[in-house]
Amino acid sequence: MIALDERRLVEQTTELPLTHLASMSDHLGLFEHADHSTPRREHGYCLDDVARGLMVVVGSKDDSATAADLLETYLRFSEAAIAFNGRAHNRLSRMGAWTDEQGLGDWWGRAIRALGVTAASAVDPSVRQRARVAFERAARQRSPHLRAMASAVIGAASVLAIDPRSETARRLLIDGVAAIPESEDATWPWPEPRLRYGNGTIPHALLVAGAALGDRRLTERGLAALSFLVLVQTRRGHLSVTGALGRGRGDDGPQFDQQPIEAGDIADAAACAHRLGHGERWADTVRMAWAWFLGDNDAGVAMIDPAVGAGFDGLQPAGRNRNRGAESTLAALSTSQHMRSLTDHRTL
Repeated sequence: MIALDERRLVEQTTELPLTHLASMSDHLGLFEHADHSTPRREHGYCLDDVARGLMVVVGSKDDSATAADLLETYLRFSEAAIAFNGRAHNRLSRMGAWTDEQGLGDWWGRAIRALGVTAASAVDPSVRQRARVAFERAARQRSPHLRAMASAVIGAASVLAIDPRSETARRLLIDGVAAIPESEDATWPWPEPRLRYGNGTIPHALLVAGAALGDRRLTERGLAALSFLVLVQTRRGHLSVTGALGRGRGDDGPQFDQQPIEAGDIADAAACAHRLGHGERWADTVRMAWAWFLGDNDAGVAMIDPAVGAGFDGLQPAGRNRNRGAESTLAALSTSQHMRSLTDHRTL
C-alpha cells in the first residue's frame, strides 16, 4: 500500500507539480513514452497527448515561466497539427516531421476539446484567440469515431459557454451528440456492447451538451451513463477500472492492466456533474478516482510519484508498470486538479 508519509504529502499538496511533465517535454512537444522516468525520444510526440497536456497546463495554478513555456509549446504543436481542411496530424518525429496522414481519430477530437477549453479558460487573451482560431478550423470536420466526437462535444460546449452565438460550436455539439447511440437495454445502459477505454468522455459529453442546449433528456442520459460506468467499475468500495481488453456483460472481478486514463476520465466526468449541480455524490466519485491513484485500488499500490507529479503507466495484478509516460502522468495531474477544485470550493 502507499506509504503513510507519501499519502500525507499528496493530501497536503493536492495539485501535483508539473516537474515530470516538463522533463518529458522539449521545444517541439511532449514525448509520448518513457523508460521509467526518462523520455523515449525515439518514439517522438503525438497530438493525443499534447492536447491533454494543453488542458492540464491551462487548468494548473502554476504561474511559473516553465508552465508558460509548456503552454506555448503545446498550443503551437496543436495549431501546426491541424491542417487548413480541419483534419489533424497525430504523430511528429523527434526531428520535427509529421509521420502520418491527416485524420479524424481520437487525436482530432482531443485537440478540439483542448482548444475549446483553452479558448474559454486561458488567462492570456492572445492565447485564447489563437486557440479559438484553431478550434474553428478543426470544427468544420466530423469524425466517424464515437470518442473523437464525444471529445469534440466537450470542446464545443466550452466555446458556447463564452460565445453562445457560435454556430460552428453549436452545430458541432449537436452533430456530436447525435453520434452517441442510446442504449435500449436497461440491463446494459451503455452505447457500446463493451466498455473500452476513456469511457468517461461519453457521459461527460452528454452532460455538457445537456447544459449547453438546456436539454434535460441529454442530462439524464449523461447521469445514467456515468452512474452505470461507476457502478460497473467499483469493487469493494474502490475503483476497479476496465482493463486493457475492455469489459463486457458477465466480466466480473478485477481486470488488468488498468489504465490511468480510465480513472482520470471518470474524474473528469464526475467533476463536471458536480460543477453542474447534480449532487455531492459526484464529488465523492472524484475522491474515489483520486484514491485509485493514491493506492486504493485492486493491487494496493500508488500510481503516482507525488514529488515530481509523475503517473505510472498501468496497474498490474502484483504492482505497477514503472514507466511514467505522458498519458498516465496527465491523467494523474488532471485528477489532482479536480481535487484542488473541490478543496477550493470547500474553503469559499
